[in-house]
Amino acid sequence: MARRRDLVDQQQRLSAATWSVLAERGLPGLTLRAVAERAGCTTGMVLHTFADKQALLVHARELLHRRTGQRADAAQAAADTPRAALRAVLWQAASPTEEKREEARVWLGFLAAALADPVLADLHRSYNRRFVDRVAALVAAVCPDRPSADCRATATSLVALVEGLNALAAVDPATYGDQTQRAAIDAALAQL
Repeated sequence: MARRRDLVDQQQRLSAATWSVLAERGLPGLTLRAVAERAGCTTGMVLHTFADKQALLVHARELLHRRTGQRADAAQAAADTPRAALRAVLWQAASPTEEKREEARVWLGFLAAALADPVLADLHRSYNRRFVDRVAALVAAVCPDRPSADCRATATSLVALVEGLNALAAVDPATYGDQTQRAAIDAALAQL
């Protein structure tokens, strides 16, 4: 049992180091050596824990998805109406703070890596579609008479809005700060 726990702890530590390197240096700076340095271990330990860089990226991406999914679950559960749940889920996915912008930079790093890696691309599509599914269900709850195809199209637009704001805020938080993101999301929701 202790060995399994050690492995899980090591994987999480290396994933956190991966996120940190991606946020700070982007995909070009993401090397096994950089991750090892950030985690305070050797590249041998990284390769002992993960077979290769792709396996490390896949694990780190899966952890990021779980973390954001848990936040969405909590935001949705805390809301008292379908509209409030939709707004809360979209808002928790936005990046109004430095911590969330760092997460957006990590997400962009994974997206960039997915362009050249079919395994990461499949993961990205799967996770993105789950988010669209969640938002589509919330749109349907807000607008129960709307056809499901329209709910899905609206959800896709809302997800694209939030992810676009995240990408822009990661690079230009002065222009795409808290108030701009909030106003954009609220304007989109007012169209429902």
